[in-house]
Amino acid sequence: MNVLLLGSGGREHAISLKLSQSPLLEKLYIAPGNAGTTATGINVPIQVTDFPAIREFVLRNQIGMIVVGPEDPLVKGIHDYFLRDPDLAMIPVIGPVKAGAMLEGSKEFAKNFMQRHGIPTASCKIFSKENLEEGDMFFRKGHPPFVLKADGLAAGKGVVICPTVEDAIRELKEMITDEKFGTASKHVVVEDFLKGIELSVFILTDGDSYKIFPEAKDYKKIGEGDTGPNTGGMGSVSPVPFMNHTLKDKIEKRIIRPTILGLKSENIDYKGFIYFGLMNVDDEPFVIEYNCRLGDPETEAVLPRLCNDLLELFIAVGNKTLDKCTITTDPRHTVTVMLVSGGYPGVYKKGFEITGEKGVSESLVFHAGTVTDQNGVVRTSGGRVMAITSFGNTFGEALERSYENAEKIHFENKYFRKDIGFDVK
Repeated sequence: MNVLLLGSGGREHAISLKLSQSPLLEKLYIAPGNAGTTATGINVPIQVTDFPAIREFVLRNQIGMIVVGPEDPLVKGIHDYFLRDPDLAMIPVIGPVKAGAMLEGSKEFAKNFMQRHGIPTASCKIFSKENLEEGDMFFRKGHPPFVLKADGLAAGKGVVICPTVEDAIRELKEMITDEKFGTASKHVVVEDFLKGIELSVFILTDGDSYKIFPEAKDYKKIGEGDTGPNTGGMGSVSPVPFMNHTLKDKIEKRIIRPTILGLKSENIDYKGFIYFGLMNVDDEPFVIEYNCRLGDPETEAVLPRLCNDLLELFIAVGNKTLDKCTITTDPRHTVTVMLVSGGYPGVYKKGFEITGEKGVSESLVFHAGTVTDQNGVVRTSGGRVMAITSFGNTFGEALERSYENAEKIHFENKYFRKDIGFDVK
């Protein structure tokens, strides 16, 4: 089977590596890919939301499956685009239709969905220009800290935790009136702050049955000790030590099953991944957010632990035979450390030469924001540049290997957090 994978980040490099190991694969194309994905398949210069160009490529190259890595094409309806086209309709798309992608595309939709189906989550209020003036009184009657979330997509950076009433009033105005996150913050979801520890749970579903993948924990803040602004993710670990049978059972019964049943009851045919961003509050799980795809950088920690043929699982999704599959997982620990450009998640420079990758041993290097120039030199092209993932029989072993190899990669203004996993050791 010829497969087209959409995306260009570390998540897509990890997916492409796993797909490339399948005996069922004939050719793997990655659009647009990065400098790392050239080792796992063929990069093609097509943007993930250029649906007509994707259509032409799919038909010309006899593509048998589309795997969608990032959220943007899903929220913009690439699966629906395929279903509407008689020449494409029979080609499986791994990723939900637009209605399902709204679980990530709109925080307001997700909150309403959870309320309709009794899924545990923090209580909230929605603000826009129409009721902005109510915000002052709302915050003054409430109890800080407050969590403010841009309703739409904001590249993982649209969540702000405000420690005081004054901070919350100012931030709400900046998000709505000043359009801090563009159109994504035309509506803002204000939530109660849940005090606990976060974890990420992933499932793959064919719309009827589902399979649970290894869980992970990511680290979103730029600064050590979880300080500073949110990023797309600075590292991740898998498994998480507090995930026991009791907690896993609660997550499945109270969150995963009601989500699948809720989608079915609303006639949303969901085929693909669902990411559950959870908060564990005294061993009680609450949903912080949904994503309609695998998380990043959790993918770089989770997929290496998956022992299954990933393409075989995707074929089962397309055939609605996922119930016949069994997930097998490597029992070892993985730790992923993200190398980023200095200045990220704010202003940063691109185009720096990257060296040292050949010196990395006993770790996987997943490219995220990289390109190869006309002279074959690998250079930085994004805020998050590379992810270093290592296995270990213990968490400490995996951590030590990732940091040892992170030091071997060099580019100007390189930065990485030196405390990944500090709260789960």
